[in-house]
Amino acid sequence: MLDASAVLAILNREAGAEKLTSRLLSEATVSTVNLAEVQGKLVSRGLDPDDAWEAAVAAIRDPAPFTSAQAKIAGDLVAQTRPLGLSLGDRACLALGIALGATVYTADRSWKGLRLGIRIHHLR
Repeated sequence: MLDASAVLAILNREAGAEKLTSRLLSEATVSTVNLAEVQGKLVSRGLDPDDAWEAAVAAIRDPAPFTSAQAKIAGDLVAQTRPLGLSLGDRACLALGIALGATVYTADRSWKGLRLGIRIHHLR
């Protein structure tokens, strides 16, 4: 399970991206909410929207649609995550990780204090 920050770390060849091995990426998924976040960041940096979308989905085998069950989990996480400044996209990622019981990979340091019953792996 990849957060938008992890996908951007791959695309930008940032520190920590090397921890996301080819094997891990071949099995990884990302919420469609996080894909929208990645595309938005790339477009805001001047990429053509179609090129940004292609870049966003290039590293992902099978994006996971954001479901109503995940929306409820994301909404439930507001109280726990507000002090850390987590966005809706962050909570969508965590909600998918919780729903799947999957390890979540992020480059966002503010997640270090989270205790949600899933493993959160920090790239940096």
